[in-house]
Amino acid sequence: MSVSTPGHETAEVRKLDRVVIRFAGDSGDGMQLTGDRFTSEAAAFGNDLATLPNFPAEIRAPAGTLPGVSSFQLHFADYDILTPGDRPDVLVAMNPAALKANIEDLPHGGILIVNTDEFNKRNLSKVGYAADPLEDGSLEPYAVHRVAMATLTRGALEPTGLSKKDAERAKNMFALGLLSWMYHRPTEGTERFLREKFAKKPDIAEANVLAFRTGWNYGETTEAFAVTYQVAPAKLAEGTYRQITGNTALAYGIVAAGQRSELPVFLGTYPITPASDILHELSRHKHFSITTFQAEDEIAGIGAALGAAYGGALGVTTTSGPGIALKSETIGLAVMTELPLLIIDVQRGGPSTGLPTKTEQADLLQAMFGRNGEAPVPVLAPATPADCFEMAVDAVRIALKYRTPVLLLSDGYIANGSEPWLIPDVDTLPDLRVTFATEPNAPDGSGEFWPYLRDPETLARPWAVPGTPGLEHRIGGLEKGDGKGNISYDPDNHDKMVRLRQAKIDGVDVPDLVVDDPTGDAEVLVVGWGSTFGPIGAAARRVRRLGLKVAHAHLRHLNPFPNNLGEVLGSYSKVLVPEMNLGQLALLLRAKYLVDAISHTKVAGTPFKAEELQDVFIEIIQGVKA
Repeated sequence: MSVSTPGHETAEVRKLDRVVIRFAGDSGDGMQLTGDRFTSEAAAFGNDLATLPNFPAEIRAPAGTLPGVSSFQLHFADYDILTPGDRPDVLVAMNPAALKANIEDLPHGGILIVNTDEFNKRNLSKVGYAADPLEDGSLEPYAVHRVAMATLTRGALEPTGLSKKDAERAKNMFALGLLSWMYHRPTEGTERFLREKFAKKPDIAEANVLAFRTGWNYGETTEAFAVTYQVAPAKLAEGTYRQITGNTALAYGIVAAGQRSELPVFLGTYPITPASDILHELSRHKHFSITTFQAEDEIAGIGAALGAAYGGALGVTTTSGPGIALKSETIGLAVMTELPLLIIDVQRGGPSTGLPTKTEQADLLQAMFGRNGEAPVPVLAPATPADCFEMAVDAVRIALKYRTPVLLLSDGYIANGSEPWLIPDVDTLPDLRVTFATEPNAPDGSGEFWPYLRDPETLARPWAVPGTPGLEHRIGGLEKGDGKGNISYDPDNHDKMVRLRQAKIDGVDVPDLVVDDPTGDAEVLVVGWGSTFGPIGAAARRVRRLGLKVAHAHLRHLNPFPNNLGEVLGSYSKVLVPEMNLGQLALLLRAKYLVDAISHTKVAGTPFKAEELQDVFIEIIQGVKA
């Protein structure tokens, strides 16, 4: 297909079903903003999409160095996709460091767009280039486009009166405009966003809009780009969609749970990467009876949230792995007092401070057992950014119904990644309203209130708001007597209470595990949890296209496990468990179900690629056949 455009006799328009673009530059080049805006354009156009932001831990890493490279990868398509893509089809490199850090991921024949203004001797030497790669022939396998982005941006903004330094900061908008032209993206949303973002600095807003338009017009008029590309909207289920990140979806799930439970929400937390955005988002929604409290440390944050739960509110605390370690004593207190509390752990690379901005899912065993004594809690894990909404609502359901703290395990990949989210009808969300104790309940007719008299179905104890007349009761970390709740050191009572608390968690109702086994006769089952859902699913699709059979089951409830998990595991010759840790779920499955689970692990701070899992699946499938 060809169309006439200014600057070209004919510009070919190629139709594609999918594209992966990676923007890469210095951490001060605005790559996250650029990628986010392109994502918004793709979402507005109706594509299915998945993203992978990647940025340094330092607020301002050394400019022009490899540790300072920030990137944003976007996969958009006209069909349902599962991952941000293994490798980019297009790499935008804003400087030599960005090129060196990312060029190995670009396949031969891929499009490389380079900001030539940064390829000077000083910047090249910073990353160990002995010669300019734009001149030494090393980039011949790629379709290279050399664009002096900084120079062109400064020239376009010269009439605005901005300094050269301030004008050059808008070069990321030039890059966004160029890519928007290449892929026929809508532009109105980006221009509106820029004017809103810089509403208090209209000159900066208009400068960014002008740089964006300059990038678009450069593509339109230069003869360097003879081809543009179209990716049609995806055929998604009918409904209203919006782009959403995992952290935003968690925040919205908490808001929805507060409304459906008719309880005030109290978030007690301490900022920590990559969970802080949940605090930021919830703080914007105070009109939904939400109170956000930024405490002085992790311990104070969860202590305040547990106190709010004692007072009859929906208590929530958010953190990452190091914070869970600090919160563990108070989680144990919540187990002993049997109060509802939602604890969200957005996992990152560890141990200790580890890799603050990189993803990992190595907190599973800490979530299951990281407290003194027998202190069981339900553990849930969303599979995708959009799934975070549903899982937050379900975690609150369990916490309120069973009077227990609940741990929800997200991770950095899910938290910062985004995808389309089908906005649900509020009336379809579960009714989470609770009944507080209002009258004495002693079965002996004494007129007393027994705070540990249990519901026969759920084993949950009554929830009494402090100050309710006649319902005075003790609370605290010392062991309680069954029923009456008085402090008890009796060995038999302690044994009974420990078993009751365990039985309560064991009895939590969770849905059965669903298995994706199209032919019904696969011999290899791949079991995942958390953010491995996308890579495993994409790899399974690849393997099936090769004519091989593989089944995929994904766990979103990890404690208790689904009732049918043992039966499912026993139905396959081989069980493979890919994890971004050293085999924590595999360890649990082996211990509980005596299954010889094969563990495939990765702890590189980056998610699995579909191509690497495909190779593992094929090896195991062929081994079974042999």
